[in-house]
Amino acid sequence: MSWLVLFLAGICECGWAVGLKYTQGFTRLVPSIVTLTVMTASVVLLGWAVRRLPLGTAYAVWTGIGAVGTALLGILLFGESASPGRLLSLGLVLAGLIGLKLTTR
Repeated sequence: MSWLVLFLAGICECGWAVGLKYTQGFTRLVPSIVTLTVMTASVVLLGWAVRRLPLGTAYAVWTGIGAVGTALLGILLFGESASPGRLLSLGLVLAGLIGLKLTTR
């Protein structure tokens, strides 16, 4: 269950990171409120996950899910580069996250 909570925290991490783009520097009220809410949910879920998972592993997975997810959403939503080198690098981060999951009790 802790891994599922951590995964959801990582998804929220993607949500608030993308939300920052829509807040336009926190000048738009509704996107700012949504972004701050998702940001809070992300940190609260991470806090729940670290009760049972090692801190270093949980934090690395949380930020990794956020980084990979946000980069992919940047490609899909904002037309950011999908160069082979960038996709390979994201794949390596994902491989590292899987490795951490497989080696953590």
